[in-house]
Amino acid sequence: MTVEYILLLFAVFFIGLKYFAEAPKDAFKKSGPVLALRVEKQLITGDGFKPNNERNAWDAEP
Repeated sequence: MTVEYILLLFAVFFIGLKYFAEAPKDAFKKSGPVLALRVEKQLITGDGFKPNNERNAWDAEP
């Protein structure tokens, strides 16, 4: 009976390990195009850019 429990524990462990290894890869595959679209939209619209004369408060002095 103990052998069956140990084999079941190993099976559950390896199935969980496979899930945890695959989940980040799937997340990056699905979110990559969305992130690229957001970056392109910000570059096209110029969102967040300031004219050369104005500086942000966190910028270091030149």
